[in-house]
Amino acid sequence: MSAAGKRTETTVGTDVMTGVYLPGDSTAVLRELPVPSPGPGQVLIEVGASGICGSDIGYIYHEHKGHRGVDGPAYRGVVAGHEPSGRIVATGPGCRRFGSGDRVLVYHIAGCGLCDNCRRGYYISCTSVERTSYGWQRDGGHAHYVLAEESTCVPLPDELSYVDGALIACGFGTAYEGLRRVGVNGDGDLLVVGLGPVGLAAGMIGRGMGARRVVGVEVSPQRRAWADGLGVFDATLAPESDAEATAALVGDALGAPGALTTIDCSGSRAGRSTALAGAAEWGRVSLVGEGGTLETEVSDALLHKQLTLYASWVTSLPAMAELAVNLARWGLRPESVVSDRFPLARADEAYRLAAGASRGKVVLVPSEEDVS
Repeated sequence: MSAAGKRTETTVGTDVMTGVYLPGDSTAVLRELPVPSPGPGQVLIEVGASGICGSDIGYIYHEHKGHRGVDGPAYRGVVAGHEPSGRIVATGPGCRRFGSGDRVLVYHIAGCGLCDNCRRGYYISCTSVERTSYGWQRDGGHAHYVLAEESTCVPLPDELSYVDGALIACGFGTAYEGLRRVGVNGDGDLLVVGLGPVGLAAGMIGRGMGARRVVGVEVSPQRRAWADGLGVFDATLAPESDAEATAALVGDALGAPGALTTIDCSGSRAGRSTALAGAAEWGRVSLVGEGGTLETEVSDALLHKQLTLYASWVTSLPAMAELAVNLARWGLRPESVVSDRFPLARADEAYRLAAGASRGKVVLVPSEEDVS
């Protein structure tokens, strides 16, 4: 419900807040810091929910060269969390689209706004030195408040919760982009490989986009059980010892030679091989899982099946806004993939679970009252 001219600010009840920091030794620590004030073009958001992302686990939470800045985007010792959603409580000079009281989620990259990628809404691919990621190079959402650029805010439909918004801000946006690239629709089936939070998102979104049948492949029995409880997948399968054998199971589940569209969310060599082997002739394969390698025989696996491969990182800001509206229209709630909620004060416990054997997505909420 944003509107130009609505500039009544909500009083912030404190000058100090708690934030979560990741020192890189598999711990999450709490520190107090001042509540920031919005500058030109910025908004102050009271955080309603903030997700824990697998990239944070792999590159920041554990000791990793990316944490130290040897390669990749260095973590600068800021408040963690790049999946925030909440309510705007103050705006800085020059804000024109959003005002106090608006419910928003935050696209997790602030780009330069001028390069071709930024002008297309793909802030994730901005190469300017001005590019900063929430929770990596600037304070993120694991706090009571987060200072955000107005340009990175996405309206959160009234039908969706703050937890829904936090999930759209990264994982659901990533899955949506991958599925948009392969054109999931009612003409064919969808195979999802890897049923972590992004894979669960892909299954749910694929259902919303009209896929005839949705089948998942996942190594972990507890993650398969969690996925089965969502009512999204027609079948969830444990992988066999090789990709071709797993593809045969997929074919049996679909009653077809393969799926017209497949997406790998596992980021593993075996998972990617399964996504290729499980695709039907003339199929379209999406790769969104980070890390690992891709190794494949070319002629039979790719050429003779006439496959098309797509690789995508994170969706654009306009597509993220589109996704939020679509999820509300489809009557789908991202928060259903959340297996565990923790108050900010228990962030260390939350990160330990997210880095270990969580069934689904783990999110942080402001207080114990918001857990249930």
